[in-house]
Amino acid sequence: MKTRLFAALVAVTAAGAVLAHEGVENETVLARMEGMKELGQELKTLGAMAKGQQAFDADAAQAALDRIAEGAAQIAGQFEAEVVVEKSEARPAIWRNWEDFTAKADALAQRSAALRVTRPGDLGPALRDLGGACKACHTDYRE
Repeated sequence: MKTRLFAALVAVTAAGAVLAHEGVENETVLARMEGMKELGQELKTLGAMAKGQQAFDADAAQAALDRIAEGAAQIAGQFEAEVVVEKSEARPAIWRNWEDFTAKADALAQRSAALRVTRPGDLGPALRDLGGACKACHTDYRE
C-alpha cells in the first residue's frame, strides 16, 4: 500500500513539474527544474513497475536507480547559485542551511547508488528508501 501511495505521489509531482516550467526564463532555475524532473521520471518508472502498470525489468529498474544516483550527485551543484524566481519551488532555507541541504542530497545519491533491484519484491523497499530521502529534503527545502 505504501509503495502504491508513493508511486501516486511521484506521478503527481512529475505532472506538476511540467506546469512549473512554463514561464521560467532563468537558466539556473530551469536547469534545476529539469534535473528534478528527470529524477521524477526515473521514480515514475520504478513506481509503474511496482504498481504492475509496467512489466518488471530488472535491468531497466537498475538503470533508473543508477540515473537517480547520478542526478542526485548533481543536486548540490545545481543549487550553488542562490537564484529564486516566482515559479521556483526552492526555499531560501537551502542557502541558509547549505550543509544540511547538501547532506540530504548526498544521502539520496548514496542510497540510490547502493540499491539493487533484481526482482519485483525489491521495488517496494527501494521506493520507500528513496521516498524517505526525497521527503527529508522536500519537507525543509521545497515549497
